[in-house]
Amino acid sequence: MRQVITVVGIGADGWDGLGGAARSAIEGAEVVFGSARQLGLVPAAVRGPRRAPWPSPLVPALPELLAAHADSRVCVLASGDPMFYGIGVTLAKLVGPQALRVLPQPSSASLACARLGWALDRTPVVSIVGRRLETVLPELGDGRRVLVLAPDANGPAEVADLLARNGFGGSAVTVLEQLGGPAERIATGVAANWSLPPGDPLAVVAIECRADPEAPRSTRLPGLPDDRYGGDGQMTKAEVRALSIAALAPAPGELLWDVGGGSGTIAIEWCRTHPDCRALTFERSEARRRQIVANAAALGVPGIEVRGEVLAVLRATEPPVPDAIFLGGGLTQPDLFDLCWERLRPGGRLVANAVTAESEALLLTWAAAHGGRLGKMQVYRAEPLGGFTAWRPQLPVTQWVAVKNACFDGKPRDSR
Repeated sequence: MRQVITVVGIGADGWDGLGGAARSAIEGAEVVFGSARQLGLVPAAVRGPRRAPWPSPLVPALPELLAAHADSRVCVLASGDPMFYGIGVTLAKLVGPQALRVLPQPSSASLACARLGWALDRTPVVSIVGRRLETVLPELGDGRRVLVLAPDANGPAEVADLLARNGFGGSAVTVLEQLGGPAERIATGVAANWSLPPGDPLAVVAIECRADPEAPRSTRLPGLPDDRYGGDGQMTKAEVRALSIAALAPAPGELLWDVGGGSGTIAIEWCRTHPDCRALTFERSEARRRQIVANAAALGVPGIEVRGEVLAVLRATEPPVPDAIFLGGGLTQPDLFDLCWERLRPGGRLVANAVTAESEALLLTWAAAHGGRLGKMQVYRAEPLGGFTAWRPQLPVTQWVAVKNACFDGKPRDSR
């Protein structure tokens, strides 16, 4: 019979907070793995199992560690709910859920909402444990309530500073430490004048967002103002960007290739639509690649991967297969479209924008071969003209939207 690993969630209240099944699982194990803090919550009187602290780094060592104990009764300790940003998720991916028996305790988010009187199902949770602080930014909005899982004792001050620097200095910030345990502590301050000293590293940071009146409004919807981006102005403008991302139709967990990244606007706003959306952007200019990285961090999606010139990358490597591709530049480069179309997964979407006659001619050719939808758009913006206002036209943009292997005129037009 395949080994079953028991994963026990243990709270800050330690052994006293465990039920009978969890206690029996620990007492009946031959080896118990956990952090030093978690192992310290098991009384010395429990003499049955051997206590083994996790190695560091943990994840690369797990396969060999579990293989070495394949014939042992193994118990793993986790903080609170093991399936909430916990070791249970890692183990499920490694050995499969059928090889686990998970005994959870209330998660830190459940306990925090219980203390604050917040609705757990309506409160987004962001972990900055092993993640960039900026990932909090897309969740912010006036009146929203957000929970942040802090990585260490300095986490609350860093969150408060992030809020103050990004137009949310008036937000109430509550630090909830050692929830459920005898050393539980709750303290509240205002982001802009945060003065609380570092406390316990085991903390949840609760934010009641208050936007500064003059702060620019940034939602998850595409079409952020152009001035939210730094760079040389090489970007898909806000109005066309909103229509382009709508055509790309992002869904949680999907991967976008943004070809000709410019300032990174398409990749950034694709990723802002949902925390699980991913993007890989190709840009030949080193200066622009640096700017994409800076813009992505400033707008809360620092995980975007930035690579060099697309043809060189595709000919030398095998990037992850995309769910969608945006061609925003370099359409006239030989082989560019063919290489991208070949790598796009079946059922994936491709959106290409053209502003020159030569690029537009290519879109017409590709549409004839692969189907899809063609359209043309032009944006006018109001600008001063003397003492009056005039409408200044932007360059018209031709857009082609295609789905690989989709039917066109009732017949499959692409069989690859």
